[in-house]
Amino acid sequence: MELYIHIPFCMKKCLYCDFLSGVYSRDVQGKYAKKLIEELKYYGAIYRDEVITSVYIGGGTPTWLPSEWMLEIIDTVNTCFKLDPDVEFTMEANPGTANKETLAVYKRNGVDRLSIGLQSANNDELETLGRCHDVERFLSMYQGAKEAGFYNINVDIMTGLPGEFRYGEAGQSPEKLMQTLETVTSLRPTHISAYSLMIEEGTPFYEKYHEDEVRQSKGYPTMYLPREKVLLYLTELLEDNLKNNGYVQYEISNFAHPGFECVHNIGYWTRVPYIGVGLGAASLIRMPGNRVGDTYMTNLEIRTQNTPDMETYLYTDISSGVTAPILPRGNEEYQIPYLSALWDSATILTRHDAMAEFMFLGLRMTQGVSRDEFKERFNLTIESAYGDVLHRFEDEGLLSLEGGRIFITEKGRPISNVVMREFL
Repeated sequence: MELYIHIPFCMKKCLYCDFLSGVYSRDVQGKYAKKLIEELKYYGAIYRDEVITSVYIGGGTPTWLPSEWMLEIIDTVNTCFKLDPDVEFTMEANPGTANKETLAVYKRNGVDRLSIGLQSANNDELETLGRCHDVERFLSMYQGAKEAGFYNINVDIMTGLPGEFRYGEAGQSPEKLMQTLETVTSLRPTHISAYSLMIEEGTPFYEKYHEDEVRQSKGYPTMYLPREKVLLYLTELLEDNLKNNGYVQYEISNFAHPGFECVHNIGYWTRVPYIGVGLGAASLIRMPGNRVGDTYMTNLEIRTQNTPDMETYLYTDISSGVTAPILPRGNEEYQIPYLSALWDSATILTRHDAMAEFMFLGLRMTQGVSRDEFKERFNLTIESAYGDVLHRFEDEGLLSLEGGRIFITEKGRPISNVVMREFL
């Protein structure tokens, strides 16, 4: 089982960000830390016999939370859960929000992996994104993290950024991307996450770039964002550069030195059960057996989501014993007890749901999915469930069915979303 802890606080909201995060007062942050500790203790008692293989503190900006509160949270994790001796314990960080001394304290208390949000090594691109740091602050934090004892460090970067129209093209130039890649790879982090910019509704970027995004999707010339063909070239440039620098692409957007793949994220993609703690946090809970209505269901899987409302989160009694509907898709409504009164929603996964997740999450991995594991989990062959889709994509060169595994080919990777969508 894995544990995710959400810290929804930021110095400033980035212009492209649609995560559940924002700017809050220190008073709210203190109340939140207290509630988070209460929730951790609650789940720690329920799952005291479960071994936690990975802990991930994400956000928001976890390092923006005052260190005395963060240390209480870390201490609660260490004392209330049975951690695997080799547990991977990650904390996200943004440049300028923690110094070497604070990072060293986190390291001594069990955090062994740091994920630093750089996004770009060009100050003009950082300004466009609305980031709170410049390249120099990033370099200072990275050096501080190394001096604090962190060896396992991820750096986040982004591709497909807006840019000035020049030489007949708009958007991020190959030269800008190469500058970022050269800056990052020269530091030799163990892991690099490289995400393509998404224009999300409700963000300032949506208001500014949505029309350009539509033009981009139709193959028309753009004013700010790179055209589709340029995006493909930037992706190829990035993948080739990281490969030449010793990084292995183990997932669509993630690259690592061998042995440093992110355990926590692999858990998401392979459907390892996890507890999500904090505002809006999601969980995948696997129960050994429950009576649902008149039916006894074994290996029941439930996806849940905590309330996204801060006031509700802070002032709800987590153990109030609420009984509420959990909705199997395409089935009648059942009543079973919520484990937590903080849940805003919960859904029983049908067998079809679980199979679909197995496919579209597992195919994010470059090694794909296992035929044998599918049969073991669902008691039927993968071809019985998805034979027509698998063979159609194989004929088109988008999927490969080799050695007991099914994976997206290099040809299919640029349109992986199209492939994975077929399994929903």
